[in-house]
Amino acid sequence: MRSIPPSGPGAAVSPYRARRRVLSVLAVLVCTGIALVTVTDPYAGATAAPFYRQAVLSKQTGVQRFAIEGGYALVSLKRDAYTVEIVGSGGGGAAATAPSGPVAPASVAQAYAAGLVAGRGWAASEFGCLVSLWNRESGWNSHAANPSGAYGIPQALPGSKMGGDWQNDYRAQIRWGVGYIAARYGSPCGAWAHSNAVGSY
Repeated sequence: MRSIPPSGPGAAVSPYRARRRVLSVLAVLVCTGIALVTVTDPYAGATAAPFYRQAVLSKQTGVQRFAIEGGYALVSLKRDAYTVEIVGSGGGGAAATAPSGPVAPASVAQAYAAGLVAGRGWAASEFGCLVSLWNRESGWNSHAANPSGAYGIPQALPGSKMGGDWQNDYRAQIRWGVGYIAARYGSPCGAWAHSNAVGSY
């Protein structure tokens, strides 16, 4: 006759059963952990480095205010055009015009660039990145020349690829520079992040 092992609260537990219980508990915990990782995103709080962030391309409308050297520029957008008004920095509220001297003041060049940035539908923060980038590159000097051959506000290399009166016309330089940034980096903040990471753009 077979003996039946004692059962109940006072009965001894065999080592085999104890290991089996521990393994069962561990299996349940592992399955629960896998289910939780599958259901929740472990990277939900992570953010991409600024270099990899996509530009905000919401179409801006109405009047936008862009900080420029010594004041600010008001850019008014209409369907197929824009107007720029410089406030402060000697602009006296007059519309931005071509400079009378050989080098345009930084505020005039920045006001022109603000209009181009707004015209592309980029957010005002993109203009801040452009100002920072070109402050570092040329100080917004349309005659800035680098020993490497880079020239102008955007430091094009060679400068002749900007076309038109590339040696003197800040507008030609800025149009080329904004187009280059859009094509290569997607936005001024993308170019600024690349410049911070590499040292140039």
